[in-house]
Amino acid sequence: MHWMKSKTKPNGKKPPAEEKKQYLEPEFTKVRVVDFDLKELVVLPREIDLNEWLASNTTTFFNLINLQYSTISEFCTGEICQAMTACNTIYYWYDEKGKKTKCTAPQYVDFVMSLCQKLVTDEEIFPTKYGKEFPNSFESLVKKICRYLFHVLAHLYWAHFKETVALELQGHLNTLYAHFIVFVREFNLVDPKETCIMDDLSEILCTPAPLPALTPAPSATAPSPSSQNHVTER
Repeated sequence: MHWMKSKTKPNGKKPPAEEKKQYLEPEFTKVRVVDFDLKELVVLPREIDLNEWLASNTTTFFNLINLQYSTISEFCTGEICQAMTACNTIYYWYDEKGKKTKCTAPQYVDFVMSLCQKLVTDEEIFPTKYGKEFPNSFESLVKKICRYLFHVLAHLYWAHFKETVALELQGHLNTLYAHFIVFVREFNLVDPKETCIMDDLSEILCTPAPLPALTPAPSATAPSPSSQNHVTER
């Protein structure tokens, strides 16, 4: 497993009490780009091969999460984010030889994106030509990519949500996160023990946003045209 929890500081003192999670506040969780059930987007269509579906979605999530991170990358520096953290977890990078490395968050994200880019553009792993077979290792590699992409999403919420709100991109982040979680749950791509640190957010965002309540028109007068035009907040 590529992470472990930090229970104490180097000086032996207990870590400070957990910070208030701004991203759980209703004023932020209600902001989405879409307001329908995301499960409809991830269920395998009848006519599509499972590996083709996993490849297409995994590549899309890699590109979108990479783009989302790029919006705040100037704030994610080695000085500010000295470790790749999310909640009470520190993620360590393991190279191809299994060597464990503690690195800054931007270094970790660079390792993640470089590895994902290498895998999704490898014709032997993510074939794009008709008739080309997927390798036996394909599912395990998709799981590896998704686990790493989850780490990036978790860090965005934990360390850079304020910047995301300042850029008014929390709706995009919320929708991307919810879509990703629904996808990995549908195909069992990430161990629940890995994603449990964000379960509080997942349970809120993976539920379709409620539609605004309709206000009944006064019985004595006809309803005004404006009272019938209910627009879902996006």
